[in-house]
Amino acid sequence: MRERLQSIYWKNGKIVIIDQTKLPISLEYKVLENINEVAEAIISMRVRGAPLIGVTAALGLAQVAYQNRDLSKDQLILKLEKAADKLRKTRPTAVNLFFAINRIMSVAYQSPEPARNIIEEALNMLREDIEINQKIAEIGQEIIENGDIILTHCNTGSLATVSVGTALGIITYAHEIGKKIKVYATETRPKLQGARLTMFELLYAGIDSYLIPDTAVAYTMKTKKIKKVIVGADRILRDGTTYNKIGTYQIAIVAREMNIKFYIAAPTSTFDLEKNRESVVIEERGGEEVIYFDKCQIAPSNANVFNPAFDETSPEYIDGIITEYEILKKPFEKNIHTLFKSISRV
Repeated sequence: MRERLQSIYWKNGKIVIIDQTKLPISLEYKVLENINEVAEAIISMRVRGAPLIGVTAALGLAQVAYQNRDLSKDQLILKLEKAADKLRKTRPTAVNLFFAINRIMSVAYQSPEPARNIIEEALNMLREDIEINQKIAEIGQEIIENGDIILTHCNTGSLATVSVGTALGIITYAHEIGKKIKVYATETRPKLQGARLTMFELLYAGIDSYLIPDTAVAYTMKTKKIKKVIVGADRILRDGTTYNKIGTYQIAIVAREMNIKFYIAAPTSTFDLEKNRESVVIEERGGEEVIYFDKCQIAPSNANVFNPAFDETSPEYIDGIITEYEILKKPFEKNIHTLFKSISRV
């Protein structure tokens, strides 16, 4: 079994990331020196995946604290608030970003020694992400049976988290403990996270796997006898409504039509118990991502483009939500409330 990838490190005040824009051609690391580079890394998707975005934001604020540790508390708070505002504008849909920023800023406001405590909290969040995702993997593998053929969408592995992963973490762990599985991964246009990243991770782990075009989902489900679909999430509302990479909704519809179980895997930090569907902002990205395939132009340069990064899947299409505590079943609103009440977050 190969050592798992780790996507982000803290090195004496500097942040080291796997630059995911270089994959799968090369595995390269990039050092982030300041908050502007951290924000750029999130926007450009050098780091991506809701849990990893959250940890990156936390470490970005820790870096601001480290670089300004000799300032007074009030002066440091001003620096942190400016940095937090910059980070909030990077990716509007992934709720882990805002959860992480709020957690770090809460420490900043409440602590008599904010610089030291912010750094400690951010590093705690990095370690917690690994532990939480390992729990998700251990709980989630229970739904996987020997011989299962699984479809997954986008990238939800070590490259979407600090390490381990959510949906892909479950799949990888099931493989590690000896379950014989086969995985079909969508290419995930237009940024190709499935083709570039998920296939990289599946091959890295030695899992029997196949890459398919996004347009082949229904045909693959039918002809390859897919047993389960497992995907991640960027935001989950209190009723189970899930926001995930664009294309998730149509996969859920086809899975329901074909009586295939459809699961979401996400940590509780991905749940948003405050917003409703009308108030969630779906990120729309630039048209150049669709007009160009890497640097190759594949559509007229003056084409009008609609490029949503995420979509919304209603709870009726979801069979279970796998968290670090349990697998939530329907009725989701009741069971989500019970879970969060038990962990004192409502």
